[in-house]
Amino acid sequence: METQSTSVFDIIIWSGAAISLLGLIGLIWCILRVSRAKRAKLDDEAMRKVLQSALPLNLGALFLSVIGLMMVIVGIFLA
Repeated sequence: METQSTSVFDIIIWSGAAISLLGLIGLIWCILRVSRAKRAKLDDEAMRKVLQSALPLNLGALFLSVIGLMMVIVGIFLA
């Protein structure tokens, strides 16, 4: 029987996929949060507050997704 060992590149690929998935979940959460606020038909000031609080989270989630995908690509290239 052949035993398979986990290489460093496999760990990079799977951790990158997990990080990218966390970023995707964050992006979906931001979309749901803003759409809920839009459906509530808030006034301009309240809507602006919701958008201002969602923007940094949106950028952070996008950053996580990009970093995760970069890790996957680097892991595949080096494997």
